[in-house]
Amino acid sequence: MARNELRPVIKLRSTAGTGYTYVTRKNRRNDPDRMELRKFDPIARRHVTFREER
Repeated sequence: MARNELRPVIKLRSTAGTGYTYVTRKNRRNDPDRMELRKFDPIARRHVTFREER
């Protein structure tokens, strides 16, 4: 069974420059732009903005 491309897997990369990433899915219909979430970066040991990488 093929995965639906309406909800693709995306990588969220830390803006702190540590190279840490989260992997998640997003709905392209609801969020067509690049996603930005504020999550914990264990290398920087603080919450930072994570930006979608293509």
